[in-house]
Amino acid sequence: MGNFVLSSLLEHGHDIRTLNLPRSAAPLHCMSVSAGYEQRRNEVYSWDGTKRGTAPFLVIQHTTLGEGRLDYAGTRHRLTPGKTMIITVPHAHRYWLERGGEWEYFWLLLNGREALRLAREIIENAGPVIEAAAAHVDRLASACLDVLQMTEPAPGLASNAAYTAMTSLHDAVFGSRPVAEKPIQSSISRVISHIEANIAAPLPVERLAAVAELSRAHFVRLFSAETGTAPSDYVLEKRLERVERLLLATEMSVADIAAATGFSDGNYLAKVLRRRRGLAPLEFRAAGRKAIL
Repeated sequence: MGNFVLSSLLEHGHDIRTLNLPRSAAPLHCMSVSAGYEQRRNEVYSWDGTKRGTAPFLVIQHTTLGEGRLDYAGTRHRLTPGKTMIITVPHAHRYWLERGGEWEYFWLLLNGREALRLAREIIENAGPVIEAAAAHVDRLASACLDVLQMTEPAPGLASNAAYTAMTSLHDAVFGSRPVAEKPIQSSISRVISHIEANIAAPLPVERLAAVAELSRAHFVRLFSAETGTAPSDYVLEKRLERVERLLLATEMSVADIAAATGFSDGNYLAKVLRRRRGLAPLEFRAAGRKAIL
C-alpha cells in the first residue's frame, strides 16, 4: 500500500499549527497540542529533553528526507527517511541536525496521561526509533494533516488526532508481531497479586520468594525471566505507578502517599520520584493536572 495521505501532507507543504483549546470540564487524556511539517537545512537545530520545562509531553517525529541525529540516554540513533522518533519530556535525550546537513520531517506534540502511558509502552518494547510499515506511516501523516487543517479546533477532534497517531505506532510495534504470550507461571502470578494487594507493606525479596514457595535464588531467576525485570525493580515501579495515580487523582499529602505506597517517608519518596521521573511530587501533580486540562 502506498503512502496516499503522506503524499497529501507533502503536497500541503511546510506548515506549523498550535491548537489553543479551552479548558474542558471533562478532560481527555490523549491530546494533540501542535503539529508541523518542516525542513531544516544548514542551520542550528537542537532540542535537549532536560531543558524543555517540567510539564510532561511527548514528541513524534517522522523523517521524510535527509537525516537527523538522536542521543537517547547515551545511545546514538540516525534518523534517516522512513524512521519515526518517539520521545517523552522531561527525559535525558537530545536530537539535532548535523552542521551542514538537511532534515525534513513531520511531527506531532501530544500530552495527557494516556498518551504518555502508550508512549512509554512503545519505547520500552521498541526503543525511541521505529521503522513502521507504509500503512502505519500513512495513519501518522493523517493525524498530522488533521491538526494542520483543523478549521474549528475542539477537544474531541484534537484527541481523535492524538489517538490516531498513538494507535498507528502501537500497531506498528505490537500489531505486526502477534506472538502468543507465554502464560506467567502460577507462582509468579501469585506474587504479582500479592504485590498489588500489599503495596504499602514491606516487600523484601525473601518475602516474595516465600509467597511463591521458591528458594530466593530460584524465585529471582524465574521472576526476572517471566516479567523482564528484577523483583525489587518491579516493586518500585508498581509503587511509583500508585504514587502517580494518587498524586493526580487525590489531594493526599506527600507524606500520606508515601505511607500508602510503601515508602519510608515523604522525603525518600520525593528523592526516588525525582530520580525516576525527573520531577518532585508536587511538581508532578501540578504538571500532570495542567497537561490533562
